[in-house]
Amino acid sequence: MSSSIEERIEELGLTLPEVSAPVAAYAPAAVTGKYVYTAGQLPFIDGALPATGVVSETEGENHVSPERAKELAARSALNAVAAVKAQIEDLDRVVRVVKVTGFVASASDFYGQPGVIDGASTLLGDIFGEKGKHARSAVGVSVLPLNSPVEVELIVEFS
Repeated sequence: MSSSIEERIEELGLTLPEVSAPVAAYAPAAVTGKYVYTAGQLPFIDGALPATGVVSETEGENHVSPERAKELAARSALNAVAAVKAQIEDLDRVVRVVKVTGFVASASDFYGQPGVIDGASTLLGDIFGEKGKHARSAVGVSVLPLNSPVEVELIVEFS
């Protein structure tokens, strides 16, 4: 039987993915006390990145639009939720999404990181409702692993 949170994910037209294998020597998530800390999650779909490059307002080779990056941030958040589920088994145990940290591979003249990471924040609110409201950081960086445009990590409290 799926949880009410998983039913909500399905209502949103989404499928909770399998947890991707780490791309280096780390675990996708770790539990301490009543918190799950996810590793940074990339926007993998079926084991592949759907886009690579830096986020930029201008078009060009190896550039990703802010709108597309926002979609990818949502996917990264969904992958992080899957990592949480792998640790606690039932997403109905989530008490609150406490913190989201989002990284945006940014062109030197791109300053819209908060708007990109809104993709993750909005999805978490859609999935968890009030429990999805969180503190957040949105950080611009020059490059991310595997040339991913975005990376998202979560801290989640559970019961």
